Amino acid sequence: MLLGSVLNPINSTIIAVALVPIGRALGAPASQTAWLVSALYLATSLGQPVVGRLIDVFGPRRLFLLSTGLVGVAGVVGALAPGLGVLIGARVLLGFGTCAGYPAAMALVRSEAERTGRDSPGGVLTALAVANQTIAVVGPLLGGLLIAVGGWRATFALNVPLAVAAVLLGLLRLPKAEPTEKPSAEPTEEPTADPANEPTADPANGPARRGSLAARLDLPGMALFAAMLVSLLLFLMNLHLRDWYLLALSAAAGAAFAVRELRTATPFIDLRVLGGNTPLLATYGRALVAYVVAYSFLYGFTQWTEEGFGLSPFHAGLAQIPMFLLATGVSIVSGRSTGVRGKLLLGAVGQIAACLVILTLGGDSPLWMLLLVALIFGVPQGLNNLALQNSVYFQADPERTASSAGLLRTFAYIGSMVASSATAASFGQHADTGGLHRLAWVMLGAGVLYLLLTLFDRTLGRAAGADTRASV
Repeated sequence: MLLGSVLNPINSTIIAVALVPIGRALGAPASQTAWLVSALYLATSLGQPVVGRLIDVFGPRRLFLLSTGLVGVAGVVGALAPGLGVLIGARVLLGFGTCAGYPAAMALVRSEAERTGRDSPGGVLTALAVANQTIAVVGPLLGGLLIAVGGWRATFALNVPLAVAAVLLGLLRLPKAEPTEKPSAEPTEEPTADPANEPTADPANGPARRGSLAARLDLPGMALFAAMLVSLLLFLMNLHLRDWYLLALSAAAGAAFAVRELRTATPFIDLRVLGGNTPLLATYGRALVAYVVAYSFLYGFTQWTEEGFGLSPFHAGLAQIPMFLLATGVSIVSGRSTGVRGKLLLGAVGQIAACLVILTLGGDSPLWMLLLVALIFGVPQGLNNLALQNSVYFQADPERTASSAGLLRTFAYIGSMVASSATAASFGQHADTGGLHRLAWVMLGAGVLYLLLTLFDRTLGRAAGADTRASV
């Protein structure tokens, strides 16, 4: 569970210190290398809820093995890529390949909780959150070390042994369990002798069974969701009025998706249930703005420390060690409590404080100020991921745990796309101090919005078990 779930954050963050070396090696400016970030999130934000839904229907084992194997293929393609286009393609493969890890882990936690009757697996959820946020924070340091030893291609090659290990562990250890969403009961009466009824006599093997499976997957709903999301993310990647048609296309696909999901019996995303689950919707909104701040810092601040401040990729990763240490400690300590409101409020305040300090930085700032920013960001890094994950676990429909967890990641990736677009627009051709300050104002606005969404959310409380899922 832990290894599979960290494949996405490690690929999300390890690229942060590789963008500048890749740009230099391939002759690409920051505005083009930003697609290495966007491509992964475009694929993952689309794939997470789709794969999550497939896990709800078929169970986690098969989807985990298939997706994780794709990670290894993507690692080989990226390590041998001759140019930026192929490298972007490798990142797309990585995005789809890392889709199954986190939803599968959440589904396994839910099924184990139901099996044992312990519906508040705080220790497991904390371990999952700590593993993800630890890898996310240590990623730049690991990336800097790999680049120092083997060049930027080593950051892609790392996926090969990780994927092999994950697949082997999955084959050996993942239970061959029933899917988290049970199929409808099959008829028990004997098949009729009437030849006219033969096609539907045995639903387990006949056309009716296949139709039932297609209906439960809601393929048209998935297609409309994909069209809506891809159009929106392409618009966010390069904000410009000339691309208004992408926004219009996204709105049209979204309207058609809503009509489809409200009318079908087994929707891909049950908008009727989701629309009535205000706490879960608020959690998704908070995830979006929280990750605008987090990923703007991860990519924008890291690029500035290399180009605007003059650190090497290895030292740029090393400068984030204070964030890694503090975030890990904060997650472990705060994970003992199931309450989320205090975590969210403190996380919001930590983001705002760090953004204010960034506005004072310059190319001649002392190194300790960079370390101070990283240290301050360690607080929200350790709190927000854990609080948002726990919120979804207790607020979501138990039968849709995997797809709900996938949607959490989708909203987070939309936030990361906004962050990537804001970073590219702020820096342009060079990550200078002026661009960093422009980006910091965007981050500050998102941090204030995150604080307001938490302050005025009256549904937040304390998760104490199954009876409190809707009032976390």
